[in-house]
Amino acid sequence: MSQSATALGRIRSVDYTVIFARDIAAMRGFYQNIMRFPVERELGPDWTEHRIGANILALARPHAGTDDLPTPKGSASLQLAFRVAPDDVNRCELELRAAGVPIVSPATDQPWGHRTLFFRDPDGNLLEIYADI
Repeated sequence: MSQSATALGRIRSVDYTVIFARDIAAMRGFYQNIMRFPVERELGPDWTEHRIGANILALARPHAGTDDLPTPKGSASLQLAFRVAPDDVNRCELELRAAGVPIVSPATDQPWGHRTLFFRDPDGNLLEIYADI
């Protein structure tokens, strides 16, 4: 059976991503005020959605009724990569530094054809801004 012959094989995009936040207030402030992602909608104090292009990035407290433990401090639960124009990688680094965000790895040309910049959000998740070069 071919992959496209199954319902699962026909999935073509990620509609939204949810970050389960340890510190929801710090995370909301970071993504709104530092990253400048517009709020798409808020479904109460435990759920905020930010529009990033065609995708939604949601910040939420872990759902009641699950047995999942929070990610330990000092451990990233995910990495997100945000694509920008080549000239904007350096500009993003300057804006992050001006906002007091520690840089994990400064803007660097990589041998695989990306210019990358790495930093963390308040919960310690690894964030990347990159451009094709």
